[in-house]
Amino acid sequence: MPDWNQLLNEVTALGSQFDVLRRKYLARLHQATGRNVIIYYSGWLQKPQLDWTAINDEDKNGFMSTIHEMDRSKGLDLVLHTPGGDVAATESIIDHLRQMFGTDIRAVVPQLAMSGGTMMCLACKEILMGEQSSLGPVDPQFNGIPAHGVIEEFDTARKEIKADPASIPLWQPLIAKYHPTLIGECQKVVKWAETLTREWLSSGMFRDDPDKDTKIQKVWDELGSHALTLSHNRHISADRCHGLGLKVIMLEDNQELQDAVLSVHHATMLTLDKTGAAKIIENHMGRAYIKLAQQMIVARPG
Repeated sequence: MPDWNQLLNEVTALGSQFDVLRRKYLARLHQATGRNVIIYYSGWLQKPQLDWTAINDEDKNGFMSTIHEMDRSKGLDLVLHTPGGDVAATESIIDHLRQMFGTDIRAVVPQLAMSGGTMMCLACKEILMGEQSSLGPVDPQFNGIPAHGVIEEFDTARKEIKADPASIPLWQPLIAKYHPTLIGECQKVVKWAETLTREWLSSGMFRDDPDKDTKIQKVWDELGSHALTLSHNRHISADRCHGLGLKVIMLEDNQELQDAVLSVHHATMLTLDKTGAAKIIENHMGRAYIKLAQQMIVARPG
């Protein structure tokens, strides 16, 4: 007969009704693909007041926990819903995933994988998307400010002041709000994001493509150009991603897979909407790393 602590641990492991539902569909997705599954979901849409729902270094702990005891020979399907975030954290997470699974990683995007989330997708061998799915510009942030935007504002100020010195009083209050070293830091983080994206595409998605340099340049010319994408929040459709030469698999081509992916997505979005969960990293075996709006982290063993 189990004692009090054993029963309490069992109840905790089962989780809420939302946890039970989400885990049921995660297991079904694994059954449909035969591959390992990890979801990486942020509640930035449901809880916009929180400033830590973006990709950050703490998330790596969640990936380490959920990868533990996986059969890595089965590869990984990484289901993403994220606004992006810190470039250093994104690099660290991808480095760890590749150490564990090599390049046998597929990104699955039921709805949105923006900025750093797009970088994660570009580090994978394929991207599974639906007609409703979107990636975004690779527009890194520096202290919460779009780096491309800062660079463009400085360039515009420089050109206008050079053409008309009388415009200095108009630009002075705008430029004064930035730290003197900010422009240099923004240029560095943009270059860093470009270097990572090119390296990941070269060693992953386009590794065996004889025309990979041309394809990588085409991808970066659009996804890395703030002048073309115009907005950090620009939504780039599956059709457009395919047109750029990215290896996109449409979920609509496989009804069973589409149903499995969208069931996981809806169950996870319900969790984010109806509970205190603000970030969820969880695998198909029920091992989860959940960060709550109360700034608490809950690790649930499988």
